Amino acid sequence: MIRADTRGRLGATDLQLVMLLLSRGSAARRVLLERRLMTEGPDALLDSPELLDRLLALRTMLVPSEPLLFYVLVRQVLRARGIDDRDLADYLAALLIEFGRRDRAWRVDWNDDQRHRYLVDILADLEQSEEPRRFKVMAHLGNYALWLAGLFPDYIAARRLRKGGPDVSYYDAMGRRGYGMASDHVLAEQCGLDEIFGLAADRFSDVRDALNEVSARVLFPTPRPPAN
Repeated sequence: MIRADTRGRLGATDLQLVMLLLSRGSAARRVLLERRLMTEGPDALLDSPELLDRLLALRTMLVPSEPLLFYVLVRQVLRARGIDDRDLADYLAALLIEFGRRDRAWRVDWNDDQRHRYLVDILADLEQSEEPRRFKVMAHLGNYALWLAGLFPDYIAARRLRKGGPDVSYYDAMGRRGYGMASDHVLAEQCGLDEIFGLAADRFSDVRDALNEVSARVLFPTPRPPAN
């Protein structure tokens, strides 16, 4: 089960890199940042508006960890759409990291033997599943719909053009359905995911749009035309 734990994976090396980028070589500014870290915690630094651009602009041997980069990235694109919720950003960053590994996006859980490439297959699985797997399938329906529509909108558009596949509104509806069912499940509260799933369901289209920006900015960036 994916957890909202990305910030919990950040270590001292991540925070040192954050302060290095934000201080811009100024010892005085570094002291202020360290003081702020001690008094306010890391969230204040991670929310710095300039941090994402500096992480993406790194061209040295210093490489941001996956948790640091994806949390800051997701947090900023969500806030730009009026979704100021750190737990949701935490969860979505963890989702991007986990689904990016091997064939995890096609499985309800790492140890699950079944692989689903289509949302209709997940719905069929949901009808056949018993608890507690049923809860996991609900969450996976939301996760997989968001993964596809958020990060691969061009793939969805191409399939619709070539094969008459569903448009993005179908993925939005299925994603809302999955997260909505999962948020109402008793296991969601036990896992600390009820509010996260509820918010993801309520704002699914905005969340998907935010991940469209992640895709366009990091995964499939469009080259800028040369300046005249």
